[in-house]
Amino acid sequence: MSLDQVVVVGVSAAGLTAAETLRREGYTDRLVLVDGDQRPPYDRPPLSKQLLRGEWEEEKLTLRPPAALEGLDAEWRLGVRAERLDLAAGRLALADGSDIAFDGLVVATGVRPRALPFAVGRPGVHMLRTIEDALALRREVVPGAAVVVVGAGFLGTEAASVAAELGCRVTVIDPLELPLQRQLGPRIGQRVARLHRDHGVQLLCGRGVADVRETDGRVSGVVLDDGAEVAADVLLVAIGAEPVTDWLRGSGLTIDDGVQCDEFCQAAPGVVAAGDVASWLHPTLGRLRLEHRMNATEQGMAAARTLLGKRTPFAPVPYFWSDQYDVRIQVYGRPTAADFTAVEGSLDEGPFAAVQRDASGRTTAVAGWNMPRQLRALRQALVEQQAVRC
Repeated sequence: MSLDQVVVVGVSAAGLTAAETLRREGYTDRLVLVDGDQRPPYDRPPLSKQLLRGEWEEEKLTLRPPAALEGLDAEWRLGVRAERLDLAAGRLALADGSDIAFDGLVVATGVRPRALPFAVGRPGVHMLRTIEDALALRREVVPGAAVVVVGAGFLGTEAASVAAELGCRVTVIDPLELPLQRQLGPRIGQRVARLHRDHGVQLLCGRGVADVRETDGRVSGVVLDDGAEVAADVLLVAIGAEPVTDWLRGSGLTIDDGVQCDEFCQAAPGVVAAGDVASWLHPTLGRLRLEHRMNATEQGMAAARTLLGKRTPFAPVPYFWSDQYDVRIQVYGRPTAADFTAVEGSLDEGPFAAVQRDASGRTTAVAGWNMPRQLRALRQALVEQQAVRC
């Protein structure tokens, strides 16, 4: 299929990498990059760590220097959202009233944070997705502040660790019994809970949030599902995210927990998806949608190549990491809520490397706690095992 005009919607890690790959692989025609954020593409993992802590300023998050972005020879449409897709006509309507024709489309609109409906818009209540979000939260995470974090997943626990290190009084609330239980199972969840308690964080796990209290027009507390109240000067809502697909309603694409794609990241003829918004058929792991930084880059490249007719099944070994206090947690594979088993060190203290196996004894994921070298060796076993299954 001839491509005269390619539009990339969403220009964070996945969309930018897709655009770069198109140019690198020989696409020379018109390229239009659309994003609702007014800023040039920037990295998001540091928002809850280095930027929130004040170690980095916003300029350091920029993914590419200006000269590299200019070198893409693209038309940039920043600060304007995609409003509607007409797949049959090959046209994209934008929020400013304009529209763009295309014969190749990359969908990379990512995710947005899930909100607590009764907390939206209240002063002192924050969510964390953009640089502006992180800077607003940073201004309020000051020594002595009572910071309540709703959600004990990776984002919530990372932000809680930063707030505790900055001298805040931190409380984390989550309906599950342990932090990161859904992602890493109970044994590692217990270790993460102890890590936070050792740094003075109060964990209220197995609890829900029913309401938010205000005093003088600002959040002052959180009401739990049992009626108890927790004082709060600052409230961070970190209860997960949802794919940004509202602009695709009625487009003809299949939307179900993201944009449904085949194993080549293709959602329809001439349309591919990449990054957090893409739900694709992994050749060995089944249907996946990953909100991981490394996946965004790798899938952006794979999707661009598919658009150019260079179709190869996208079959990565998933990888993600989390930095909390002086600990780096790294995971390869597709973990479940089952327990890991240590193969070096102990899950209870000190560094460790651990594996998770399915009922047949096959390794499905490996996890490390400050043990990167050993984890790379375990990852290789996952790579070889996946190659055999393919």
